[in-house]
Parts: sequence; C-alpha cells; structure tokens
Amino acid sequence: MTNTATVNADRTENSVVLDQLNQLESEAIYIFREVAGQFERPALLFSGGKDSVLMLHLALRAFAPGRPPLTLLHVDTGHNFPEVLTFRDEVAERYGLRLEVASVQDYIDDGRLSERPDGTRNPLQTVPLLDAIADHKFDAVFGGGRRDEEKARAKERVFSLRDSFGGWDPRRQRPELWDLYNGRHAPGEHVRVFPLSNWTELDVWRWIAREQVELPSLYYAHERELFARDGMWLAPGEWGGPKEGEPTETRTVRYRTVGDMSCTGAVESVAATPEDVITELAATRVTERGATRADDRLSEAAMEDRKKEGYF
Repeated sequence: MTNTATVNADRTENSVVLDQLNQLESEAIYIFREVAGQFERPALLFSGGKDSVLMLHLALRAFAPGRPPLTLLHVDTGHNFPEVLTFRDEVAERYGLRLEVASVQDYIDDGRLSERPDGTRNPLQTVPLLDAIADHKFDAVFGGGRRDEEKARAKERVFSLRDSFGGWDPRRQRPELWDLYNGRHAPGEHVRVFPLSNWTELDVWRWIAREQVELPSLYYAHERELFARDGMWLAPGEWGGPKEGEPTETRTVRYRTVGDMSCTGAVESVAATPEDVITELAATRVTERGATRADDRLSEAAMEDRKKEGYF
C-alpha cells in the first residue's frame, strides 16, 4: 500500500515551482508562439525603450536558436531622443532583424499632417502607424502595454482586435478564458497583441536586472540640461523648447519612459543601476505615465480616445 504522505512529498520535490518573474516570462513566450502559429506577418513595435527591449528579448528566447519571425516597427516622431534612436538601430543590426521606420516628419513635410500648437507629436503617430501596418500587410502587431499604466491600456485584452480603420472598440473585446487567444480577423483588420499585459513597471525592471539587459543610458542617472514646464522637467530641443521665460538648469535625472521629447519629463534621481531603479520604484506611488507623460494630461480619457482612433 502506497503511503499518501510519501507520494505528496515526491510530487512536491519533483514539481517545478515558478516564481513570479518566471511565470510572467513563460506567459509572454507562450503569447509570442501563439502569434507565430496564428498569423502570417507579425510586427513588434520597437522604439528602443525598456518595454520594447524586454519584448524583443522575450521573442528571442521564445524562438531560440532561430530568429524571431517578426519585423521591428517604429513610428519616429522626429522628436525622439537621439541616443535612443542610435540604440534602436544598433539592436536591430545586432540581432539581424528587419527594422521599418514610419516617420511623422515625412507626413508633415508633404502636408498629410500638421504640427500641433503645443508642439507634441505623440498624437500624430496614429496615421503613420496605420499606414505602415496597411502597407506592409502586418496582421498582428505587438505592443508593450502593461496593467499598471494608464487605465485604457490596463483594460486591454492580450489579443485586441482592430477594425479595418485601425480603430479599437472596447465592446468588441473577446473573452480570453483559460489563456485561449482568438486571432481570427476579417480581411483588412489586424490584431494588437500585448504580451506584457500582466507585468508592472517594477516587474520589467526586475527582469532587466536579473537578465542583465542593456538599455539606453537615459534610463539611469545622468546630468542633463533641462527646463521646467507644467510641473515637468523637459529637455531642450528643436521641438520648441524652452520658450522665453523658461530658463535652463543642469540637474541629475533619469527617464522612466523615453518617448517624444516634447511631452516626456525627466525625474530627479541618483539611480545608476537596475538595482538602484528597483529600490527607487518600490518607494514611489506615482505611475510612470502619470509622472512623466504630458500628453496623458490632456483629458481624463485622452489615451482611450486615441486608442479608438488607432493609437498604440
């Protein structure tokens, strides 16, 4: 007769117990492989920022030793941080991946888009993004939305159906019971895919620290010339800052996100390593976008309105 206690002990000893990071990694890898099995032309939105770098490394792990079956896609506002663009290009070349860049500046130059009075180009990314998806016939597009970000992103499904105009309708969100993902879509439609849906900013940094992932230097403390506007520290640039009456000063800062320079603020920090950043984040009560993204302050529903039009 078998001793029940002995059997249970053997099961515990032989089972694989995943910690939180391993569970998140395993889920994301499963999502990447699901997309590879259901779609023909996937793309990964890759700006060189930490979330897109994390997604790329998860994709590399998901399909190792082969090359990930996807294209990198970046919508360049023309006001991105130069060091981040350099990092983006180096990473794409390092892993031998195709990089497609949709330029907001090109659309402004030929009259398809017009500059906004506030100088920010983040809302102008929608049209170049949708055109790039249509031109290259991408049927699945990976995005880096996380559950602790702006509330419109937090309520997104992992597989998010977009209509033939690229628009997002919350009422068309599909149930994803038992981690079953439905990639079915009509001609002209596509699906946005969010493998980091259950991650937080702190999870991202813990994984980066554990795996020793390289990031652009802006994510760590450095001295930078800045000026204050609307309660944020912004970097001078061709986008239109600073204005008269906005003196610059040098401060030790880092960036929690590295989007358009016109709406991405720096935070004062001495965090020089991933471990330092983790310690800093553990003590903060302000979200990444709430602390550093001016475009999310336009209205309470600013992000959701843009998503319905086809934004990330």
